[in-house]
Amino acid sequence: MTHLIRPPRLAPGARVAVVAPSGPVIEERLAAGLDILRGWDLDPVVAPHVLDRHPDFPYLAGTDADRAADFQAAWCDPEVSAVLCARGGYGVQRMMDLLDWEALRAAGPKVLVGYSDVTALHEAFASRLGLVTLHGPMVAAADFLKNTRTQDHLRATLFEPESVRTITSSGTALVPGRARGVTSGGCLALIAAELGTPYARSRETGGLLLLEDIGEEAYRVDRLLTQLLRSGRLERVTGIALGSWEGCGPYERLRDVFTDRLGGLGIPVVERFGFGHGEGAPTMPLGVAAELDADNGTLTLEVPALA
Repeated sequence: MTHLIRPPRLAPGARVAVVAPSGPVIEERLAAGLDILRGWDLDPVVAPHVLDRHPDFPYLAGTDADRAADFQAAWCDPEVSAVLCARGGYGVQRMMDLLDWEALRAAGPKVLVGYSDVTALHEAFASRLGLVTLHGPMVAAADFLKNTRTQDHLRATLFEPESVRTITSSGTALVPGRARGVTSGGCLALIAAELGTPYARSRETGGLLLLEDIGEEAYRVDRLLTQLLRSGRLERVTGIALGSWEGCGPYERLRDVFTDRLGGLGIPVVERFGFGHGEGAPTMPLGVAAELDADNGTLTLEVPALA
């Protein structure tokens, strides 16, 4: 298993940067999220273009160059211990080639938090920088603002990661068994979209794959999983943990798709871990060695997510 570098955990008073690499941010939600962070005794700083909107494409938070510059500056600031994304949507892929990856590497290990569209950054940070990242809630996202379970799990992961080494499923094993490996994954659509790019994880990655998504009907989930199968991305995967599938149609049909597309791999597959776009989503470390116990519905990290 290829172990990635674990960034240092946060301490009270740590400075964290909030960036918007994807879609536009609602100012009121951002303010509420910043208040939560301050309540944790963190010092949040907001990147200059977080509240921007692209002049031509309103689904983007500012221009590609400005979003990339915000992210670059935040990560390379020696006073910043973590970079937290404000929201997802779409846009990360448009700015990836504008980042100076050597400068990001030179800045040293820090904490990166986000999910959904941020999956593209998780993949790149693993393949390019060799860093553990956190598939977790975003500062201006509705679930983070209203759900104390989501807040508490992220806070524990950031400050006391040894206290949240086991994540429990509320569902069942679609394929029984146990498996070990290094975690990777995130939003299914983004993992499929990154295939063939210079930032994608290779088929040699293997390990435990975490998958979730939102707003994809069963046939589109089928298509995305089939793309992963045909590309070879699942060849060395040892186990699969499924998260939330908000707005993805009747779950019974979705379960049939999972069983059909993933059941033949001969590896443990467990549903309903809840990470991703669903309510009360836990923070999932990516790049950490873990054991998936399908029969008991648990994913247990071998070491805390952060050092």
